[in-house]
Amino acid sequence: MEFARYADVKPILDSLAPQLAGEAKWEAWARQQDQAIRARLEQGDLDSMVNLLLFGVSFTRQPRIPIETMTDAAKSGVLRSRTRDLVRALQSPGGNERLLFLRNLLLAKGVNPDSSEAGVFALQNLERVLKELRLYSQRADRSSVFHDRGISLDTSVLPDFGIEQALRDIKDRGLLAVGQVSRAAVIGPGLDFTDWDLGYDYYPQQTLQPLALYDSLARLGLLRRSGAPEITVFDISPRVLDHLRRIRERAAMAEGYVLQLPRDPARRWLLAAVDYWRELGSRTGTPVPPIRPPALLQGLASRAVRIRPSVVLACQPVDLNIVLEREPGSAGRFDLVVATNVFVYYSALEQGLALQNVVNMLKPGGVFLSNTELPRLPEAPIRSIGRTSVRYTQDAGDQIIWYQRL
Repeated sequence: MEFARYADVKPILDSLAPQLAGEAKWEAWARQQDQAIRARLEQGDLDSMVNLLLFGVSFTRQPRIPIETMTDAAKSGVLRSRTRDLVRALQSPGGNERLLFLRNLLLAKGVNPDSSEAGVFALQNLERVLKELRLYSQRADRSSVFHDRGISLDTSVLPDFGIEQALRDIKDRGLLAVGQVSRAAVIGPGLDFTDWDLGYDYYPQQTLQPLALYDSLARLGLLRRSGAPEITVFDISPRVLDHLRRIRERAAMAEGYVLQLPRDPARRWLLAAVDYWRELGSRTGTPVPPIRPPALLQGLASRAVRIRPSVVLACQPVDLNIVLEREPGSAGRFDLVVATNVFVYYSALEQGLALQNVVNMLKPGGVFLSNTELPRLPEAPIRSIGRTSVRYTQDAGDQIIWYQRL
């Protein structure tokens, strides 16, 4: 990888960070900022530990704890019991990959996972997260609300539904033609660890977006008909990149990749979202029996699909910091780039730099989809050309903004 050239980012720096004027200053800042951004992954891992404490079901029979019930859970002893159960599980993690990861994380932080200090550490991080959530809720600029938060990998299927809806709208407008997409990219696909209310931990960790994007492109007829399509997966997380490499190794030996797709009917997804959930994987795999949810998740709907090895092999992981770096040879390479729930973790300056790097990736006429509205770059050959408003439930939804390379 290489940092973006100063000549390319100079207009952005002149507008948003004049103190970085000069090639030497830019390169020094870029190296320092790259390290700072990557260091935020560890903070995101600690946030995932908090998610597991509150919502995990693989280590406890205690009910999950939604944020709004935190006070009651503390008073009733549920939080204390969950903390105790998590500490016990960390002492004997067996083959549970999430617990093994957290055990190593605690050791790296100098915390003994075999002692009560592990529970104290988890509760301290819970208190930190709650304070941060109160702070974030007060911020007016929602487009970069998490610019100083740890970068979390937790993900869900719903943004993928939003991307498919946007792609359908774009196709209807004639902005992407049948068979046009031969190379696509996903930025920051995430890893299903356990999320606030949509992720679970009773099945192995999995990544969704690259495979879901391939499936949507196939369903909509947008994939190139001849030759093998390519989906490049850009990320800075060693966990995500390693996961993708491992599933590709298994795919090279003709082993498919099973996606577990749970859905909580109590969340009252709208019919279109439910239909997407039912169809996900239909163009890229075959249904298989899902892992049975534990009793604690009684009523959870679940399905699973085995993705074909050829689809997995089409997804190539690349370590790249989209804010600062460019992949040699990627200029003008992609017909489509997708990034959801990524840019809220960056400041306006970082978002502008990232958008400039996306512009460099796209072919003329190529499309970029994001659920974060990014700063306008008058000097860059890219324009916002539309958006898709998508609803997941009556109370929750997304705006998928369309950008096109001129």
